[in-house]
Amino acid sequence: MITVEHLTKTYGPYRAVDDVSFTCKPGAVTGFLGPNGAGKSTSMRIMAGLTPPTSGSATIGGVHYRDIPNPGTQVGVLLDASAQHAGRTGREILALSALTMGLPMSRVDEMLKLVSLTPEESKRRVKNYSLGMRQRLGIANALMGDPKILILDEPANGLDPAGIHWMRSLLRHYANRGGTVLLSSHLLHEIEVIADEIIVIGRGKIVAQGTKAELLQGAGSYVRAEDNAALSAAATAAGLAVSPSGIGLRMDAEPLEVGRLAAQHGLVLAELRNADGAGLEDMFLELTSDTQREVATPAGAQA
Repeated sequence: MITVEHLTKTYGPYRAVDDVSFTCKPGAVTGFLGPNGAGKSTSMRIMAGLTPPTSGSATIGGVHYRDIPNPGTQVGVLLDASAQHAGRTGREILALSALTMGLPMSRVDEMLKLVSLTPEESKRRVKNYSLGMRQRLGIANALMGDPKILILDEPANGLDPAGIHWMRSLLRHYANRGGTVLLSSHLLHEIEVIADEIIVIGRGKIVAQGTKAELLQGAGSYVRAEDNAALSAAATAAGLAVSPSGIGLRMDAEPLEVGRLAAQHGLVLAELRNADGAGLEDMFLELTSDTQREVATPAGAQA
């Protein structure tokens, strides 16, 4: 288990992490969401003992990272896939980790196979790796000691769709075996698919946390009708909140209620589903609106 209590980190007058508290439980994937500069990476660096906190604490299994004997066998960490020795081969990097942790060299081959790096690729120098290959090597290194806890910062960066699917399956299996996963990502869809718990951070503060179902409760429905205008008018008359969403509508109601409304008014529906996907994105943008650099441009507006 990862336990973060009243964690604060300041750099002069700048407060990168501001009184953050949360827990990551065994058997679950916890998604850590936030815009650039929100405090995600700083929090993870403190957990991994790379950055000292100004106040508060981050413990792993009840102790600080620095106090864990042979920590690689307890905690797997990947904070920056590019921060690997560019002049060494992938195999050499894993072999050095195995030696450091007192593991047999057979573990190197097991990890290379697990992350689908071929024998040929493992002999290349890391400077010649693509970002996706570096991510795979970093994940192999994090898993080398068969740890109970994983702390991964943006591990999907550089992976193609097949690689993202592979990573998702790997982490899901790891959590199902009782492992604890803290996963930071900007890919909201990936968090939606894999995370059991979600933590949203903005300007160094936790702005929301809970299960995916709790945070997306009331996300409503996405609906596309043959006559969107007529459906929108009917929903408004029924007291439902309606807003445009792509080529359809977003409604503050469950799909069953929307379907009944359409049937009552003889309206033909082309699509009707839970708005969870849009709900996660909307929730994220709403909760972190004061930290966004970009301002959404209405459809059809001129640049």
